[in-house]
Amino acid sequence: MLWFRRNVQQRWLEAFTSYEKEDDMAQFEAVFPADRHNLYETYRYSAAVRSDNLLFVSGQVGSRADGSPEPDLEAQVRLAFANLEATLLAGGCGLDDIVDVTTFHTDPEIQFETMLAVKDEIFKSAPYPNWTALGVNWLAGFDFEIKVIARVPDKA
Repeated sequence: MLWFRRNVQQRWLEAFTSYEKEDDMAQFEAVFPADRHNLYETYRYSAAVRSDNLLFVSGQVGSRADGSPEPDLEAQVRLAFANLEATLLAGGCGLDDIVDVTTFHTDPEIQFETMLAVKDEIFKSAPYPNWTALGVNWLAGFDFEIKVIARVPDKA
């Protein structure tokens, strides 16, 4: 048993000391849509980050070019999805490549049906991405936000 423990410890030590963080760490790049809006500069964040074949998209809101919220809820949700699609395209994928969705709602009970109607126009048939919806009390003046993880298809 002692030999086994030493052998395991030796193998672990060899693996640990040969591990080079820089070589093993996934590289990532910031992604911005062509018509990037002022929110990215104002709050200092990337629209998305690509790591290997995954695109992690920051929360997209229904913001106009100047960063202000679209006042009408349905128009705000549609604009959030349009901003999302522009970011996905900049990252090399599209709406069909989304695998994980998280949405944030300031008043889910009142807003959810509006969001579902728009969502159903975008994701028309199965398989649907998995989805988590959260009620929140503040979204910097917005009523709806959507963040996703998408797979970036291999280029043929």
